[in-house]
Amino acid sequence: MQHRYRFIDLFCGIGGMRLAFQSNNCECVFSCDWDKFARVTYEANFQETPAGDIRQVQGSSLPPYDILVGGFPCQPFSISGVSKKNSLGRPHGFEDRTQGTLFFEVARLLRDTRPAAFLLENVKNLLNHDSGKTIAVIYETLRDELGYHVHPPIVLDAKNVVPQHRERVFIVGFREPRLFRKPILQDRKPKLSDVLDPWPDPKYTLTPHLWEYLKNYKAKHEAAGNGFGYGLADLDGITRTLSARYHKDGSEILIPQGKGKRPRRLTPRECARLMGFPASFKIPVSDTQAYRQFGNSVVVPLVTTIAKQIVTALESNEEDHYQPYCPKQLSLLSSERCL
Repeated sequence: MQHRYRFIDLFCGIGGMRLAFQSNNCECVFSCDWDKFARVTYEANFQETPAGDIRQVQGSSLPPYDILVGGFPCQPFSISGVSKKNSLGRPHGFEDRTQGTLFFEVARLLRDTRPAAFLLENVKNLLNHDSGKTIAVIYETLRDELGYHVHPPIVLDAKNVVPQHRERVFIVGFREPRLFRKPILQDRKPKLSDVLDPWPDPKYTLTPHLWEYLKNYKAKHEAAGNGFGYGLADLDGITRTLSARYHKDGSEILIPQGKGKRPRRLTPRECARLMGFPASFKIPVSDTQAYRQFGNSVVVPLVTTIAKQIVTALESNEEDHYQPYCPKQLSLLSSERCL
C-alpha cells in the first residue's frame, strides 16, 4: 500500500503519536526516546527499537521524511513540574538544562531537514509558563528563525473521545503556507465504566494502610482549606487527568467498589483504554512502568483527528491567509512585528 506521507516520531514514548499518524496512512521512518522501558514497549508493538538520546541524532542521518512529530518533555512546563522544581530551588522551562532545552533539539532537526510539516505537543500550562515568555520563544524560533508558517496553538480536551479530562496544547506548522483547520471533536459521551474490567485482579484494591493514609491526608488538607487529596471517580462520568505519578498511590483516579469496600487503582489495561489505545496494544513492562508510560502518553483518537487535518492540509495545497498567532511577550523578545 502506498503511504501518503513519511514521518519521524521524536520523544516517541510508547507510540501514541505513531498510532495516530499510521491511522492516516502515514509511514514512520524513524523513532527516538531516551527511556529504556518505553523503548521496550515500543519495540513490542512496532517491531523496532527507537534510537536513544535525541541530542545524538544528526539531521544528515535521518531518512527522507515529510512530517516531524514530537511531544517534547513537558515536566519543565507543567504546573506540577514547575511547583516541584520551585520548591527544590531548581530551574524550570528553558533554564532546565536537562529537559527544557530539548525543544531546541527539535528546532535543530527542523532547521537541518526542513520537513513539510510538524506537530508538537505539550501540557496546557506551556502557554502561561514564565508569563508567556516560553511560548513566545518557541514561536519566535519556529517562525522567525526557521521560517515556518506556524498556526495558533490548539488546546484540546480529550473528554469528548475518552472518559478523561486531559487538556493538551498542540502546535502545527508548515514549510509553505497551508490551510489547516482545527479539528472539531465529536462528543462520543464516553463514560468511565466503558473502559473498566468486569473482574479486576484484587491486587489493585488499596491496602487498608494506604486507604487510611489517603483519607487522613485529605482530611488534613480540607481542614486547612486546601483541595489536595484523593479523587473517587464517577463511573458514569469522566476522570481526572492520568499522570505519570499514578504508580505511586493511584490517588487521583480511584475506582469505587461499593459500600464498605476499599477503592482500587485502575489496571494498566484500563489505563490503556483511558488513553484510547487499541485492545491489541501490548504491555510488556511492569505495572509501575506501564502507569508511567500511559500517564506520559497522548490520547490516540484525539491526535488522530489532528493528524488527519495535517494530511488534508498537505494534500490540498490550499494556502492560508490567516493572521499569525502573536504571543503577548513576543514583542518583548524580538524587534520583528507579528506578521
